[in-house]
Amino acid sequence: MIKGIGCDIVKVSRFEKWISSSMIERFFNENEFLKGDACAARQCEYYACRFAAKEAFSKALGTGLTGFSLRDVYIRKNDSGKPELVVENNALAKVNEIFGEGCVFHVSLSHEKEYAVAYVIIEA
Repeated sequence: MIKGIGCDIVKVSRFEKWISSSMIERFFNENEFLKGDACAARQCEYYACRFAAKEAFSKALGTGLTGFSLRDVYIRKNDSGKPELVVENNALAKVNEIFGEGCVFHVSLSHEKEYAVAYVIIEA
């Protein structure tokens, strides 16, 4: 049963300043940090999609960003490259408190030039 749906859209260029500051470390889990020499535009798209997923999660949860850190929610890719939403620590505790244990998270990410969008579904 679907317990929550969230969607968020962000402007990719917003992350140009984030990449050269401490904002990435502040809002992103260490498992999300880019490694290697990706060009700045690709880095902005990468982080914009993941930030949109964090915001979409908070909307699906129905609490906004209250009671957990954005670093408690992150994207990883499974063996076939599909993005997966990982929820841990205080964010997972909030999910368990609101919807009960054993929830499944679905995420879809997309970006096109200026914008990145994410959808999150919480299912019990």
